[in-house]
Amino acid sequence: MTEVQDVQKHSVHTLVFRSLKRTHDMFVSDQRTIPALDEVAEKVKMRTKAKDMYGPFVHKVDELKALQRTRDLERLDDDSIQENGHESNALVPVTEESTATPQSSALSVIPQRKVVTIPKPKWHPPWKLFRVISGHLGWVRCVAVEPGNEWFATGSADRVIKIWELASGKLKVSLTGHVSSVRGLAVSERQPYLFSCGEDRQVKCWDLEYNKVIRHYHGHLSAVYSMTLHPAIDVLITAGRDSTARVWDMRTKANVHTLTGHTNTVASVISQATEPQIITGSHDCTIRLWDLAAGRSMVTLTHHKKSVRSVVFHPNLYMFGSASPDAIKQWRCPEGKFVQNLFGHNAIINCLAINSDGVLVSGADNGTLHFWDWRTGYNFQRLQAPVQPGSMDSEAGIFAMTYDKSGSRLITAEADKTVKIYKEDVTATEETHPVIWKPDLLHSTRRY
Repeated sequence: MTEVQDVQKHSVHTLVFRSLKRTHDMFVSDQRTIPALDEVAEKVKMRTKAKDMYGPFVHKVDELKALQRTRDLERLDDDSIQENGHESNALVPVTEESTATPQSSALSVIPQRKVVTIPKPKWHPPWKLFRVISGHLGWVRCVAVEPGNEWFATGSADRVIKIWELASGKLKVSLTGHVSSVRGLAVSERQPYLFSCGEDRQVKCWDLEYNKVIRHYHGHLSAVYSMTLHPAIDVLITAGRDSTARVWDMRTKANVHTLTGHTNTVASVISQATEPQIITGSHDCTIRLWDLAAGRSMVTLTHHKKSVRSVVFHPNLYMFGSASPDAIKQWRCPEGKFVQNLFGHNAIINCLAINSDGVLVSGADNGTLHFWDWRTGYNFQRLQAPVQPGSMDSEAGIFAMTYDKSGSRLITAEADKTVKIYKEDVTATEETHPVIWKPDLLHSTRRY
């Protein structure tokens, strides 16, 4: 009982103080065991750090010291000459080198940082809606222009391929054969062939002299969403929902390569004669550059944070563009070097198109068209595609687009079951539609 009473006599403050004292004594004893700093090691560390940071300029400092020493000696000689009375009034030629101070010389040695300049965008006339073509009974999902620039073909969710006169917009032929939505079209430049693919997993070759299917290319395990023809050799490349792109021999129908590596739907595929000959964009947020001869991936670009639904080559420059809801990005071939971002089209971008004048246009799910100057990334025009009578406002999506071979007409395939043609406004001038542009270094497009 007495021990319990003794414990109760101590106040809370006394117990806390004792606990703090024990803690202090414990840590003090630990601190005493820490060895003292090694001065030699610290000097070596600082010397190494200084050499690493200022190594390129150390010899310049020695040169400045030697120059200062030489000038001091010359000054002493001049003083001695004046004391002896010889040539006290001699004129010494003054040069820029002799008047330069060591500080100014040191500043000239340090490389000056280049001033960041943003080039002024080129003026482009605005685009306006020229013609609306109706005829399909479902969403128009793809469009392709014939090399002679006389007609173009469209594929739709109504399973029909329609061929239209480009000049008048009149329907020439309707091709039936697909059993599901037509998602991709390509017209050969060397043969009278039209190629089509769709959600029925079929890839067809149409002979346009007889308007009949003459070849089928079997191999895809799911819907085929995109296709392209190689410009130099008789090779067809298709891509789709089975996360692969397949390379076909156009004549023998042989599956030459199956390009695997993507982990989600391959939404877009393009090809060119030079390396990389094939580029794919996928819903796995990556872009892959492929070696056609080896049938394997050369580079994987992971800059996009959301699905890449469209990739397109520049017709003149050795570059390509890619579209994603986070940004439109420009790349330089052959290694896929990042060039710049184009921000502002905040929607799900389904398609891109570029003409030889450097006008890049992007089309989105909400029916918006944004026109960009390719070189500077300046967004010079924004349009909202008008929904046709009888269609809902939600059916304003733009699924595909392409320029005609002259680059003066833009053809869009849309969700309101129509095909629209846009042309430049010939009455516009730089005075009526000036470039409203201010350089903004804080929001420059040249960043990730």
